Amino acid sequence: MMGRVLFGLLVLFSALIGASSGLLLVYSTDLPQVEQLEHYRPSSITELYDDQGRVVGSFALQRRVVSNYADFPEVLREALISIEDKDFYRHWGINVWRIAGAAYRDIESGGRVQGASTLTMQLARNLFLSPDRSFRRKIEEALLAIQIERHFTKQQIFTLYANQIFLGHGVYGFEAASEYYFSKPARDLTLEQAALLAGLPKAPGQYSPILHPDRAIKRRNLVINAMLEDGKIMANQANDARGQPLGLKLQHDPNSLAPYFVEEVRRYLENRYGTDQVHQGGLRVYTTLDVDLERAANRAVLDGLAAYERRHGWKAHLENVLSEGQSLTSYEHPDWEQEPELGGYLHALVTAVVPHGGATVIFGRYVATLSEADGAWTGHKLEDILRAGDLVYVKILSFTGEAKAHVSLEQDSGTQGALIAIDNATGGIKAMVGGRDFEESKFNRATQALRQAGSSFKPYVYTAAIDQGARPDDTILDAPVTFETASGPYVPHNYDEKFEGTITLRRALAQSRNIPALKLANTIGIRTVIDYAHRFGITSNLPAYLPVALGAAEVTLFEQASAFSVFPNDGVRVSPRYITKVTDYEGRVLEEDYPDVRDVIAARTARIMTSMLREVVLHGTGIAAASLKLPLAGKTGTTNDFTDAWFVGFSPSMTAGVWIGYDEKKSLGSKETGAHAALPIWMEFMKVALSGREPGDFQPMPDLAPESVAQRVDTPDAAPAEEETH
Repeated sequence: MMGRVLFGLLVLFSALIGASSGLLLVYSTDLPQVEQLEHYRPSSITELYDDQGRVVGSFALQRRVVSNYADFPEVLREALISIEDKDFYRHWGINVWRIAGAAYRDIESGGRVQGASTLTMQLARNLFLSPDRSFRRKIEEALLAIQIERHFTKQQIFTLYANQIFLGHGVYGFEAASEYYFSKPARDLTLEQAALLAGLPKAPGQYSPILHPDRAIKRRNLVINAMLEDGKIMANQANDARGQPLGLKLQHDPNSLAPYFVEEVRRYLENRYGTDQVHQGGLRVYTTLDVDLERAANRAVLDGLAAYERRHGWKAHLENVLSEGQSLTSYEHPDWEQEPELGGYLHALVTAVVPHGGATVIFGRYVATLSEADGAWTGHKLEDILRAGDLVYVKILSFTGEAKAHVSLEQDSGTQGALIAIDNATGGIKAMVGGRDFEESKFNRATQALRQAGSSFKPYVYTAAIDQGARPDDTILDAPVTFETASGPYVPHNYDEKFEGTITLRRALAQSRNIPALKLANTIGIRTVIDYAHRFGITSNLPAYLPVALGAAEVTLFEQASAFSVFPNDGVRVSPRYITKVTDYEGRVLEEDYPDVRDVIAARTARIMTSMLREVVLHGTGIAAASLKLPLAGKTGTTNDFTDAWFVGFSPSMTAGVWIGYDEKKSLGSKETGAHAALPIWMEFMKVALSGREPGDFQPMPDLAPESVAQRVDTPDAAPAEEETH
C-alpha cells in the first residue's frame, strides 16, 4: 500500500515538474535576449546650450539624463534598496519567499498576482514587457530577471534600473528626477531628498510631491523608517529627516525661457536629422543664444506691453471659471505648471473680493492679495471690476513668504510684441521673443509675421541714393507734391500734415519726412530701391509701386533686423544663424556652422548711412534713446492707422528690432508710434545688452564727393515715376 502511495506521489511530482517545464518553455520561447543590454542605451534628452554652455532647451520623449553607478550617491542606493528590494545584493533575480507570500495573499483575496518584484524584475518589466498585471507576465518577468542576473553585475543592474525607472511628471531616472524636483545633481541629494525619490517608483502619480504633498511626505517617511530598520541610518538622522519639509525646488522647464527660439531650432533639426534622432538620440546642440539677453528681451517686451495696456485703460471682459461650470478648488491654469519667476507675468484666479479690502488671488501653490494700490491704474475699485472666479493677468512683484507673493493687476487685451537681437560680427541670434505667451500662441511674430514696415523701410531708399552719389547735407524740398501713376494721382502727406520746405537729407531721414523719401525713390526708381532691399536680405515680396518707399510692403522683423546689421558691419551682411555646432550622443561632431558673409554695399555708403541713422537717435524720432548715452543708431516705423509700431536699431556690436501690434492688424490707438510704443522696449533691452561691455564706436564718416542725386530731385529733368502696381 505504501509503495503505491509513494509511486503515486512520484508520478504527481513528475507531472508537476513536466508541466512547469512545459510552461516555462512556452513562456520563454519569445522572450528577448538580455545580451542586447550590453549595448543598450535608453532614449535620452537632446539638449540645447547657449553661447556659454547653459541649457536653454531640450527635446525628449522621455526626460532622462543617463548616469553611471558612481553618480548615484550611497544614500539614494540604500534608500531604494531598503524600500524596494532589501535582498537585492543577495538574490539571483527573484525572491521566492516574497513571491510565494504575495501570491498567497492575492489568491486569498481573489486578486491578480502582483507585488513582490525585485529591482531586477522591475527592470525586466520596464525594458521588455507590457505593464499589464497577469500571471503570464509575472512568469516572463521572473525568467528575464534570472537571465539578467546571469549576464550582469549588481552594479550594472542597479545602474540600468536607476536610469530607466519612471518617476513622475515625464521624468525617467534618478538623475533627471533629482534635477527636476530639487534642481541639483543626484550626487548632492540629502537623506530626506533621496528618501522622497526612492519612494516614487511604487506609484509616481499617487506619491507626487507636487500633486499630493501629504502622501509624498508619508511615503518619504516610510522609506526613512525602512532605512532605520535596516541599520542604514541612525535614529537621530531619521528623526531629523522626518521633520524636514519637502523642500522642492522645481527645475524651470528650459524650453520656457526661449520657446520661440527653441521651436525654430527644433524644426531645423527634425528636418535635417529626423524626429526620432532629435527626440531620442541625445544630441548636443550648441546655439548662438545668450540666456541673459533672452531674459532681458522677455522682460522688456512684457513690461512694454504692460505699459501700453495701462496707457489705454481697463477693458474688463475677464473670463470667469465659475460661470463655465468649474470650481475654485480644482481649477488649474497652464501658467501654473512652471514655478513662477520674480518679475514674471501670469494668469491668476480670484478666489475672493472683499469690499474696501482688495482681492485674494491664487496661482499654483501661491496666494497673493491685490490691494487697491495694485490696481489703481485702472481707475476703478477692485470690488467693482473683479469677482470670485475671474482670471486676471498679474505681475509678480515679490515673494513675501512660503507660498505667498505680492502681485500687481495687469491686463492682456490681445496686443502682441516681438524682439530679435543679432550679433553684428557673427550673425548669431542672441535673443528672440516671438509673442506675449508661447503656450497661448506658438506663432512666431519675429520670424513669421509679415507686417508693413512703415518708415523703418526708408533707410533702403536713402542707401540707394547715397550709393548713387547723394550726400547727407544735400537739400531736398519738403512740400506738397502729386505723383502721376497708372492708377491715378497719388497725393502723399507727412505724419504731422506739415511741410518743412528745403531740408537736408540727413534731417529728412531723422525726422522721418515722407515727401522727401518718396521724391528720392521716384528719382532713382522704386525698382532700384527694391533691388537694394533684396541685397540687404529682404526676401519678402516687394511690389514695385511708389508707396513701398514708405514701408507699405510687408516684411518680417527677422528680415529687418538682419538687414540693418549691414550698416554697422561696413556694408557686409552676415547671415543670421541659430546653431554653431551639433554633436551626437558620443560627442562626434555632426555639423559646424560658420558665419556666411557677403558684401552688400560699399563701406563708404554704410558709414554715411550709419551717421544718418545716428542722427535719428540724437535729434530725430528716436531721440529718447539718446538718454542711454551710448553709440546707437536706428529707425522708427509707424504704419497707417497705427496698426504697427517698429524700432530697428544697432550699436557697433549688436542689432535689435522690436515690433508691437495686434495679430488682426487693428489700430494700437492714436499716437502709438514706433517711438512711443516700440522704442522704449528696444531701449530697455539694449540697456541690459550693452551694460558692462565696452560699447565701441562707429566708424567715422568718410570724405564726401560733390555730386548729388538729391540736388537734382526738384529740377525739370527729374526722372519720371515708375508705373505703380497695387
